Amino acid sequence: MTTLILMRHGHVDGILPARFRGRAELDLSALGKLQAERLAGRVAARFPAAVSLYTSPMGRCRQTAEPLARLLKLEPRPLQGLQDLDYGQWQGLTHEEVKKRWPDLYAGWRGSPQLIRLPGGESLQDLVARTADGLRDVLQRHPGAADVALLVGHDSVNRALLLQLLDQPLSAYWLLAQSPCCINYIEIQGRRVQVRGVNDTAHLEGLAPEA
Repeated sequence: MTTLILMRHGHVDGILPARFRGRAELDLSALGKLQAERLAGRVAARFPAAVSLYTSPMGRCRQTAEPLARLLKLEPRPLQGLQDLDYGQWQGLTHEEVKKRWPDLYAGWRGSPQLIRLPGGESLQDLVARTADGLRDVLQRHPGAADVALLVGHDSVNRALLLQLLDQPLSAYWLLAQSPCCINYIEIQGRRVQVRGVNDTAHLEGLAPEA
């Protein structure tokens, strides 16, 4: 059985008020760094024998992985399958700005995201194909009965992976919350998949609730 611990990166500027961040390089905020330390402490205590640590190539994910790498003495590996969604012309804009400039397309994104291609960017189908390749790559590398693989991704990436693991349609994209430095627990044995926890943030208790 392979255990996947899927996490989101810590807080960055642009989460509140929300902006489309995507491929923009953003460092963790002071809050994000605190979240990453809390995340690392909890995961390292629960999974001290984790065998690998994968991250999105984006800096905010690599920074989130640093405390984990230090505690578990693992070398983080960038995984293209965990790369954030390309928002194209929406990148860097607030939701209100996008809503004013592309009212119909924004309404479609919020209502039927599976039918939308972001202008100059990706579709959810593109994201699913990329994350599926990344997931297959990780599972092929870690077929061991007790392998624990740690993955640090993004809101959109984690949603796409969870939809696949839960065998849900892309139209359910907005039904899954992914808070900064949350933990998702997945066990995979052959063709049997069990998602044992989603968006767990108990380790962040006491930090700013708006994160």
